Amino acid sequence: MLLEINPLVLPDIGLVFWNTIAFLILLIVLGKFAWKPILKSISERETGIADAIASAEKVKAEMAGLVNENEAMMAKAREERSLMIKEAKEASDKMIAAAKDKAKSEYDRIVAEAQQAIVQQKNAALTDVKNQVGSLVIEVATKVLGRELSNKADQENYIQQLAEAVKLN
Repeated sequence: MLLEINPLVLPDIGLVFWNTIAFLILLIVLGKFAWKPILKSISERETGIADAIASAEKVKAEMAGLVNENEAMMAKAREERSLMIKEAKEASDKMIAAAKDKAKSEYDRIVAEAQQAIVQQKNAALTDVKNQVGSLVIEVATKVLGRELSNKADQENYIQQLAEAVKLN
């Protein structure tokens, strides 16, 4: 069996020729007017994308550097903070020690002054007592001498009465 070819499916030589010419003209016109702008726009787009990728990489590297710098600054700030806290604590301890020393010296001074005042008052009281005893002795001696008794027992009895009559203040 032979294969029969349908005449509608077979193209005519003239049709093929004119279709080829139209395609070539369309190809030349597109090559001259469309391909160059399309290729130029594609090239510009590729360049833009490459530039954007390079810029993004550069920004990414800068961000990594900034992150590292930020971490270094944070570490430095932490060190400075701990140093400041340590210095403040030392200053506080020094102030407390100075205040304690001052309070101790003030306490010692007050105690010494109080002891000195006590000694002075004690000495004044002893002097006063001695003066009173001296006055009493003189008073008793004056009364004894004023009344001269011949009897020693009467004289001692009279001194005893005077001593009882005089009360110490």
